[in-house]
Amino acid sequence: MPSIFNRFSPQGQSWRLALALLIVYLVWGTTYYALAVAMQTLPPVLMNGARFVAAGLAMLAIARWQGLAWPTAVQWRASALIGGLMAFAAMALVVLAQKAGIGSGLMATVVTTMPMWLALWTRWGGERVPLTSWLGLVLGAAGAMLLALEGDFSTTLLGTLCAFGAPLAWSLGSYASRKLALPPPAMASAAQWLLGGLMCTLAALLFEPDARAFQWAQVSAASALAWLYLVVMGTMVTLNAYLWLLKNTSAALAGSYSFVNPVVALAVGVWLGGERLTGWVFIALPLIGVALALILYGRPVMDGAATLWRRFSAGRRATSG
Repeated sequence: MPSIFNRFSPQGQSWRLALALLIVYLVWGTTYYALAVAMQTLPPVLMNGARFVAAGLAMLAIARWQGLAWPTAVQWRASALIGGLMAFAAMALVVLAQKAGIGSGLMATVVTTMPMWLALWTRWGGERVPLTSWLGLVLGAAGAMLLALEGDFSTTLLGTLCAFGAPLAWSLGSYASRKLALPPPAMASAAQWLLGGLMCTLAALLFEPDARAFQWAQVSAASALAWLYLVVMGTMVTLNAYLWLLKNTSAALAGSYSFVNPVVALAVGVWLGGERLTGWVFIALPLIGVALALILYGRPVMDGAATLWRRFSAGRRATSG
């Protein structure tokens, strides 16, 4: 992450970790709503490409202002791979899945598989993933799935393939960003976003009919403001926080946003969209809370649960005796 994050954060790694998680949890939870508003009058793939090109150019200016050197050829190639997987492939597959007929509920559920893929690549790469993290990921995905029950679970074969491909591409890009040789954080972000955004823009101009016929006059003020929010908060601030987490914490914790974001998105929907809560949310939220506790604290949580169970069992035996 750019050094400006470290200067802004309070001293201590734990504070930086808490701040980065808070940003990723809250801001990316609001981007569901922002994306819906932006796509009202903007072609989805072109909108996404322009978002990353704009963020990449802005971050490039910051990197050069910091005095960072241009990436080497090896670093450009690594950035192209990561940007192609995350900014281009993952985002484009989400749009294609929606156009191919996948329902919102199923799409939201499939996205929660991302941290499991990331944890799997991490384990295959030789890093240890604790059992408590695996349990947390499963419980978090279950909680997010319960939140998505109000959505549409209809699908098509093409929609399903695209939907599962999106978190797969994002997780591969996330893992690659942990392992490949990259320039300093600000320059790495700039290179990845700029290259991924250019790939996305080119694909839109070649294959998206609405993009080829696009005219600026058709863009509403609401869509323009939502797009600007996605550039600044959704990408420059939050994606930087996520990339920092990938380098400085476990894969399970970095990926935990995928089942926390639906909670925030639900709150935004209730607040701004007039949505109503159902009974599922009161089952889903405790599950997600336990999942985060297992991923964050692991063994102490398991030890505490075991202690409580022993006390409960002892109390029952005493009562029955």
